[in-house]
Amino acid sequence: MPFIKKKFHVSHKQKAFLFLIRELGYRQKEAQRLIAKGRLWVDGVPMTNTAGFVKGTFEFIYFEPVSKSLRPLFQTHDFVLFDKPSGLLIHPQSRHTPYSLLDEIRYQFGRDANIVHRIDQETSGIVLAAKNKESERTLKMLFQKRHVQKYYLAFVHGNISHEIHVNAPLLREKDVRASVRTIVTVDDRGKPSETLITPLHYDSKHHMTLIEAKPLTGRQHQIRVHLFHVKHPIVGDPIYGQSSDDVLRFLDKELSSEERIEKSGASRLLLHAHKLEFVYGCHYVVASKDSFIANALQAMKR
Repeated sequence: MPFIKKKFHVSHKQKAFLFLIRELGYRQKEAQRLIAKGRLWVDGVPMTNTAGFVKGTFEFIYFEPVSKSLRPLFQTHDFVLFDKPSGLLIHPQSRHTPYSLLDEIRYQFGRDANIVHRIDQETSGIVLAAKNKESERTLKMLFQKRHVQKYYLAFVHGNISHEIHVNAPLLREKDVRASVRTIVTVDDRGKPSETLITPLHYDSKHHMTLIEAKPLTGRQHQIRVHLFHVKHPIVGDPIYGQSSDDVLRFLDKELSSEERIEKSGASRLLLHAHKLEFVYGCHYVVASKDSFIANALQAMKR
């Protein structure tokens, strides 16, 4: 379990954040942030005063990463790339998440290592992480300035015979059916969003097309929503292209794998982060080594 609650004891009164700095190696800003989030407990009650004191026995909840031996695809002194399997979370959803990619990165490269962008849980493929705070700031800025080019592969329903340039604004808003969920829709009130869709191969047996998607902006669910917008939803997408009832059943984990294959075409989202291209000192082009096509066809079997 990556988040653990551990007991500590100090014999003399001292500032809580100083204890975390001296004994656990946190920087002052991080130590005070964790206290403010209620991670330090005194007498069964979380302390949120960042200038508070501790004495005697208290508890501290912190992230202790675990490893499942997922090896890096490529790395330098400052950054590392992983080939994330479909189904693996990027970050823990809660303190009870047993394992995420962040576990592997922090376990192998230390507390300062961090993921600099996101892909969906069911999307497989390349994820870039920084090994230190300085490279994290630089790499995140590259993404913010759109200096990182991302390439995806996907199987979509239907036959796409020519390149499509989707230029449709996307809006994130609360799903009225469930207050803790958000949906993304094409809406004139949304943010400008562009995706280039290039067909690679049409599979007449399954009436689907293997495409390359090149997002020119970085909105949540952008590729999925844009492909649904042009009436070619991604095979296996349990959200975009499905009925409201089935979407809710999927989100509530009530939709069986067999039903999902029947309704969407696959037991997972057939979207793969295939390649990243960026300049960090020199020009890098890193491609996934995952067998996406073979894995996709396997996920379509009933």
